[in-house]
Formats: sequence, C-alpha cells, structure tokens
Amino acid sequence: MSNREYKRQIMNDLAQGDVESLDDTTADNLSREYQNFDDFAQRSSREERRGLFGRSFNHNNVSPAQMEPELQQAISKIKPNERDDVAREFFKHLKQRGLSDRDLERQLGLSTHHASRMNADDVSKLANFTYHSHPDIFQEVMADQPAILKFLSNPIVGAALGAVAAKWFGGRK
Repeated sequence: MSNREYKRQIMNDLAQGDVESLDDTTADNLSREYQNFDDFAQRSSREERRGLFGRSFNHNNVSPAQMEPELQQAISKIKPNERDDVAREFFKHLKQRGLSDRDLERQLGLSTHHASRMNADDVSKLANFTYHSHPDIFQEVMADQPAILKFLSNPIVGAALGAVAAKWFGGRK
C-alpha cells in the first residue's frame, strides 16, 4: 500500500468512526474522564499517555519525513519554558544512551547545548533526530511533555491523534 493510499484509508476509517482499537476498558475510561486534549494532557497518567502515543507515533504510522515539518511548526508555537523542558528531557534520555549534549550540539549543528538557551530551531533539530533515530525516547518525552502535540496539523499526524481522540470522545455527542 502506498503512502497516499494509507493516508486515504486512515482518513476514511476515521470519517466512518472506525478507529484503531484500544482495549475497551481504556477507551471507556478515557471517554468518561477527559473533556479535551488539554484536560487529558494535564490529568492523565504518564503511563496512559505513553501507551497512546506509543501506538500513534511510530515510523509505521508517521514517517520521519512527515513528522519533521510538523515538529518544526509545533515547537515554534509552544511556550519558551515548555520548549526548555522538552529539550531537557531529550538531552536527559539521549545521555542515558551515551550521547552527550555537547556531542549532539556538534552533530546536529545546534546553537548551544544548554536547553534553557535553545531556540525553536535547535529544539526542532533535537526532536527530529530523536524521532528518527530513537523513536522510543521520542515517545517517552511526548508522554512527559505533551504540549507539542496539540500543534501538530499534518493529516497523517492528525489521523494518529484522531484515532486516540475518537476513543476519548466516542461516547459523547
């Protein structure tokens, strides 16, 4: 199946209310407990977010080439303090894999290795590298710092989140 066909199939499935299956207990709990994405991001457990984002954000659903412009746009829209937190989390997890902040600064062409001094372009490069090379770390950081996700707009990315959102609001009319 081509990328275009896959995209069309996802959008058709969502339009018909056919969403990726989460276990029914989780779906029921989510639709009862959360009013919207911000409510979910603030009150859900890290494990809930990790499970949902892990199923939605992987290379099978959203390629690195599709995610790159989305991350760049989304990161430019989040608050500077949230951007710092995201950068710090990426650095922390990548350091555990043996990648130092100074090595990443050189390798990715960042303007600094200090999370608090990074601009949106620096954080975008770091996020894109992580999504491409360490998708499990990307999912972990998104579970800890979900603010970026509400600014994603690509149809494929939206479909991945839409499948989750349809489960949250499935019982609501």
